[in-house]
Order: sequence, then C-alpha cells, then structure tokens
Amino acid sequence: MDKSGLLAKIAKAIEKCGVCKENKSGKAVVGEGSADAKVIFIGEAPGRKEAATGRPFVGRSGQLLRSLIREAGLKEEDVYITSPVKYSPDSGTPTVKDIEHGKIHLQKQLDIIAPKIIVLLGRVATLGVLGEMIAINKMHGVIIDKDDKKYFITFHPAAALRFPPLKEKLIEDFKKLKKLLET
Repeated sequence: MDKSGLLAKIAKAIEKCGVCKENKSGKAVVGEGSADAKVIFIGEAPGRKEAATGRPFVGRSGQLLRSLIREAGLKEEDVYITSPVKYSPDSGTPTVKDIEHGKIHLQKQLDIIAPKIIVLLGRVATLGVLGEMIAINKMHGVIIDKDDKKYFITFHPAAALRFPPLKEKLIEDFKKLKKLLET
C-alpha cells in the first residue's frame, strides 16, 4: 500500500474512533496535503469551520497560515497540515487527555509522511508531538533536533490574530523557516 493509502486507512480509523469523538463535535479533520510532504504543519484542534468542512485551517487563522506557507516559498499541495486532536472539542480547548490520545494517530501520520521539517504551531502542537510543555514566546523560531527529526517551533496563527504583536514574530519565524528550507 502506498503512503496515500496508508494515510486513508488512518483517516478511517480516526472516523471510527470513539475516544477521538468524546466531548467533541463535527466532522473528523484528519489533515490534508501531500503524503510525500517535506514539511508538515501541526496545529491544535479543529475549530467550528474546520469541523463543518472536515478540512484543517480554513478559518481566519488558516488564511493567515496558508498565506505564510506561500510566502515561505511552499505550495499548499506540497505540504501536509494537521493537528494532534482530530475533532473540535466542545469546550473549545483540547484537554491533555485529548492531546495524548490524538498523539497516537498523529504519530502514525508522521511515520508515514516522514517529513524533513515538522512545524509546531503553538503549545498544544509541542505537547502533542514532543510531549513537553514549551514556552513558545521563548522558543519560537528555534529548531529542535530530536529522534532524527527537525522540529521548528512557532506561534499558532490564532494567537497571532488575537495578539497583534505576536503576528510580527510569527512572520519573522516563517522568514527563518524559508531560509532553513533553502539550505
């Protein structure tokens, strides 16, 4: 089975997973993009628009993310966009339990795609992938080499929209990402 087929198999498992759906609503948002992506962007959890469409990052923060992806010299169809939590939490914010469970599916996706760089968008993404709480304000723009993978830490686009000073930092981080990709 090719990578796309393996990702589709994971998507079906997520759609059937009772734990994933617990205290959540809407459609599963498993992720989208290239199964051969060199760069994967990992957010937090689907919002209302994402849960309605089944697509990641389609709201305001998604528009910002997708414009930054293009400005970094990438094409949306060449990257993969997902999150550790695959359904929209009814409480708005995913719990640690949600993140821990979602990590199971996310890790399978990462193993299949095997990206060169994993961009972690905010605190939930770092917890969901690295398993640790990282102060994004102190670590943004930094690359962490761990387990033969490169992780690029930055802010979640929603945070940049809520707090305008963070938007400039996010833009600067994406400029660093662009330089990193050019090497």
